[in-house]
This record gives sequence, C-alpha cells and structure tokens, in this order.
Amino acid sequence: MSVRKGAPALLGAGTLCAALLLTGCGSPAAPPAPAPTTAGDARPHPGPPARPSAPTPVTRLPGIGPVTHSAVPDGTSQALVVTGASADSPRSTATLYSRDPATGWKAQAGPWPTHNALRGWTADHTAGDLRTPIGVFRLGDAGGRLPDPGALLPYDRDEQFAISGTGFAGEPLEGSFDHVIAIDYNRVPGRSPLDKERPLGAEKGGGVWIHVDHGGPTQACVTLEREDLRELLRALDPAREPVVVMGPATELAR
Repeated sequence: MSVRKGAPALLGAGTLCAALLLTGCGSPAAPPAPAPTTAGDARPHPGPPARPSAPTPVTRLPGIGPVTHSAVPDGTSQALVVTGASADSPRSTATLYSRDPATGWKAQAGPWPTHNALRGWTADHTAGDLRTPIGVFRLGDAGGRLPDPGALLPYDRDEQFAISGTGFAGEPLEGSFDHVIAIDYNRVPGRSPLDKERPLGAEKGGGVWIHVDHGGPTQACVTLEREDLRELLRALDPAREPVVVMGPATELAR
C-alpha cells in the first residue's frame, strides 16, 4: 500500500503561494486614497472682482459756497464763474462750467484771464462807482459791431456798438464792443444789449456786459480776450439757462 507523505505540507505551501499572489506577492496593500472634501478647507478662495464705484456727482460749482450757489437757478446747467483776485482788484479769472446729470459740474472751457472794474467789486452797485456788481445773473442776449461768430444766444449786430477813446491806463478802447454779452443786471431780458431801460432805476447803473478786453480795467463790465470771448459766444446755449457767477473769491466762497 502506498503511503502519501508530505501532502499536507504541499497543500499548505500551495495555499500560501496563492495567498501571496492575491496580496501582491508579499507587498502590503496600499491604503485607499482619501475622498476629496471641501469641509473645513482653510485655503483662501478669491471672491468676485470688485466693481468700480460710480463717481460722486459734483453738486456745487467749484469754489462756490452754499449761499452763492443757492442763487443759481435749478434749471441752469451752464455757468461762467468770474473770480476776482480780491475785493478791490480789477483782475479776475473766468471759467465756463457745465452740469452733467450723472457727474455734476465740470469745467467746459477756460480758465481765461479777465478784467473787471477799476475799483473791484460791490454787492450794492450804483452808477459811476467803478465797481462790478457781485452776484448770479442770467446771460441771454449778445451782439456787437462785427458779424455773429456763431453764437447760440440771440445776436444783435449793430454799428452802435462802435466805441472810441482811451481807458484808465491810456489804452485805446476801439474794438472793445466788437462782441458783447449782456449781463442781466438792471436790464430787460430778451432785448438787445443796447437797450437802455433800467428796471431798478438809472441810479443803479446798467449796461454791464462781457466784452472784448482792451488791456485795462473797466467801468463795471467784465472783459475777455477776443478769441476767448468768441469761444464763449459759441459755447453758451440758451437751452441750458446760462448764468454768470461773479465776485471776489472770498465772497463767492460764502
């Protein structure tokens, strides 16, 4: 009879080899990869890009304080600001501003050098005081000895705008009224700058214009260099209810 020796040992070896094959030939099994998670993730996450903020509208004319600005009509969206160097100075600076509904007031033209009256400014103008009236006044009518340079305001061309003589510094006045814009101080709006009716009375003066600069102080008017005045005439739009805001800097800042 045959004797089967070692069979259990062979079976055990084969079983062990199979087990080793199933486990990667003796290498330990790799641990399972952790599932991705976002819970508790401390890494910074960029947010949406910041939107630029809209600019704050400029609700008041630059250099103009609340008291002065309160006299600017609500419907006005064009303003010529004439700023005097001091209360008694005949020199000033003019800048044209326009108002946009979204951004407010901003410079449209200028600044331009200007002259005003020989003795400066006054809040109570009278005829012959040689001072320019302080305040906010409408600009609605223009004219001159020369042809209309393209004004949007009504323009009265008339030879009566001719002038001669000399100014306070001995400078010739000829050509000073080649172009003018009437300032609505003691006058009837809607008429030629030549109209002489004075609603406040003759003693309160009148005929206060913006006209061509002659190189020196004026009786009461404001002057601009010829080309600057022509540019202003083409820019002023009656639909925007233009005004002039004028006076010494300290007064306008009130």
